[in-house]
Amino acid sequence: MQKNTPLLLRFIRLIRLLFHVVSGLLQSVVYPYFPLPIQRKLMQRWASGLLSVLEIRLQCHGRLPTAEIPCVLLVANHVSWLDVCVLMAVCPTRFVAKAEINRWPILGRLSRNVGTLFIERAKRADTLRINQQISEVLERGERVTVFPEGTTTDGTHLNHFHASLLQSAVITDALLYPVAIGYRNSAGEICQEAAYIESSLVLSLQKILSQTRIDAELTFNLPTSCGTKNRRELARLSEQAIADTLSLPIAHKKVEKLSDLPGE
Repeated sequence: MQKNTPLLLRFIRLIRLLFHVVSGLLQSVVYPYFPLPIQRKLMQRWASGLLSVLEIRLQCHGRLPTAEIPCVLLVANHVSWLDVCVLMAVCPTRFVAKAEINRWPILGRLSRNVGTLFIERAKRADTLRINQQISEVLERGERVTVFPEGTTTDGTHLNHFHASLLQSAVITDALLYPVAIGYRNSAGEICQEAAYIESSLVLSLQKILSQTRIDAELTFNLPTSCGTKNRRELARLSEQAIADTLSLPIAHKKVEKLSDLPGE
């Protein structure tokens, strides 16, 4: 049976979290001036610390991309804002996020300082710009993560993977890694409290703090070379690999349009 965290312990965690976020914000000011290997270590250490504060235990499976691989695009299912943290903790990367996050207080500044790429989901023409940015980042030897569902789920299914932002992987002949993300509570059930569904960040945080612990699991599936495939093939391959790994159904499939835009 699942147990909730006592109120006092939640408060202590919240205070620790606030200090950790402030320390991350201060580090992010100088972050862009460090070489890439140091940036990755800073990102990994900060993300691991945040997971520790929130009592999130992380397990990672599969073979991660090594630093020597020059061009890596990660494609992951999207459950929560925690997805960013668990990925950073094991495989430091830049992310594509919805432009609204850029306007969030504190977290928006933190995201900008660590090189997040923001997309205007309401503007169809923004796909070309963001694909060009992703391509430039990949060609510099940095990793990028996209969430092609375009929205978060509660962790019990996958949404259809949009292909629009995978064009950058085709252009650069990147190595694409499908990454499956799952969360379970102390009872071993899918932890829907970890999900960020039609919620404010404050309410989401309250739900996460209420858990005695959350077990996060990352699985890196075998990579695919992108140069000989088109973006829709890559979307379907990634979608199926992640669905199979998590033993989850794909909620719906539809005919894609060139204007399909994934969100955060």
